Amino acid sequence: MSPADTSSDIISDESKIPLLPVHDQTIQRRSSSHSSLKDSLLTPANFYILLGPLLCAIICLLVKLDAPVNSRNMLAILAWMFSWWLTEAVPMPITSMAPLFLFPFFGIASADNVAKSYMDDVIALVLGSFILALAVEHYNIHKRLALNITHLFCGDPVKPPLLLLGICGTTAFVSMWMHNVAAAVIMMPVATGILQRLPVGPVQGQNNVVGKFCKAVVLGVIYSAAVGGMSTLTGTGVNLILVGMWKSYFPQANPISFSTWFFFGFPLALVIFLALWAILCLLYCSRGSGQVLSAYLDRAHLKRELETLGPMAFAEKSILAIFGMLIVLWMTRSLTDEIPGWGALFNGRAGDGTVSVMMATLLFIIPSKKQKGEKLMDWNKCKKLPWNIILLLGAGFAIADGVRTSGLADVLSKALDFLEEAPYWAIAPIVCLISATITEFTSNNATTTLLVPLLIQIAKSMHAHPLLLMVPGAIGAQFSFLLPTGTPSNIVGFTTGHIEIKDMIKTGLPLKIAGITALAFLMPTLGAYVFRTNGEVQ
Repeated sequence: MSPADTSSDIISDESKIPLLPVHDQTIQRRSSSHSSLKDSLLTPANFYILLGPLLCAIICLLVKLDAPVNSRNMLAILAWMFSWWLTEAVPMPITSMAPLFLFPFFGIASADNVAKSYMDDVIALVLGSFILALAVEHYNIHKRLALNITHLFCGDPVKPPLLLLGICGTTAFVSMWMHNVAAAVIMMPVATGILQRLPVGPVQGQNNVVGKFCKAVVLGVIYSAAVGGMSTLTGTGVNLILVGMWKSYFPQANPISFSTWFFFGFPLALVIFLALWAILCLLYCSRGSGQVLSAYLDRAHLKRELETLGPMAFAEKSILAIFGMLIVLWMTRSLTDEIPGWGALFNGRAGDGTVSVMMATLLFIIPSKKQKGEKLMDWNKCKKLPWNIILLLGAGFAIADGVRTSGLADVLSKALDFLEEAPYWAIAPIVCLISATITEFTSNNATTTLLVPLLIQIAKSMHAHPLLLMVPGAIGAQFSFLLPTGTPSNIVGFTTGHIEIKDMIKTGLPLKIAGITALAFLMPTLGAYVFRTNGEVQ
């Protein structure tokens, strides 16, 4: 075909196209624009956005509580926020700021009081810990530790259950001696360092196996941090709150010492840890997963990579030394009545967040010895700080304060009167179940603070030993396994992007059941022996 023929065809085709749209096309475009506008408005996302205010309005108009109006308003706010959190209709950090305007509007608290909830000692702990974690990541210390753990536990060929056991066991051990949040913050870069060796996206149909293993590792870290913290008094603030309330309400009774708690807490944590490992292996480690993962986690290759890293430089040693000092300070701030810890020197004014920020400050003072004038850290390296976690933590503290001050806590406590009629063997699992349910909606510490005094009063009316109710209540408050907002450790894992809320529910529900079952068996047996609950309180 000649160029002249081609050009004539183009001209003839163009002559068939009208210069102005015909009337029918105009109507069609208008109708299509109306339908597209309608389709854009009537979407599930917009429905989920309206669901929060709608639930809030329904509760305010229809629900009547035998309590002050603020308790009903607080319940309405909880419905609004948790509907947005669960559906993710609005970004989670933005939802976390909702108390800043909902609490003043509904008369729960003033703007100043709500804003103070967003800067707490635990938040300071997280800030300092994350700056240290960023330093670890910047100098690839987490890669060195990840390679060592993987090389030690992966097997040849790779055995995913064994590798998972190594990662979870390390996290649980670290969590025994420091705050759960700090343990999760320290170990999550190690876990993600291992996961960085795995491919992202579809790889010849293997992405399902790799994705499941990534979920197992992240879930294993956050849940192991919670389980390990149950073992010792210093592992979590909940245990310290329990011990403090026991001493306050029963000053003549024998105090719960570090060793006393360990004799009960460690066997309980060990049973729950084994249940966690089994659940993760059943749900996420399929039979052929070892063969797929062996392509990326070859033991000989891992050893060669360790050798290529070479000896540790001054900067790496300095950061590890600062981490070690921080762990020691965390462990020794408050121990037992016999050994009060260094915190007594400051009359209890110093907290875990105090030393966390102090140790993080050293990173901006100590030279790295890599370049002249360069410090271990500078502020440009801190731009990756997870402010979304800070906002989520602040929302949790604000909700805890609102539940307490609004009177909603008193409404919830009246529902526990039936415990007076419960049989002896059912006390521990019932109390644990109640506490484990409440802790999904408030912080662990807030649940313990609200619930334990009530359990003491119920124990007195039952003529039962108070620790039969207090210990299950405190342990159950640590079973916040279902929602990211249940505990800061969950948020640390959730922000990695490897897990979703449905993954936490899928794994956390059987783990919660296993924990309640273990406590139901151990509290009347081992607990009765360790805490001497068969006798009377002096």
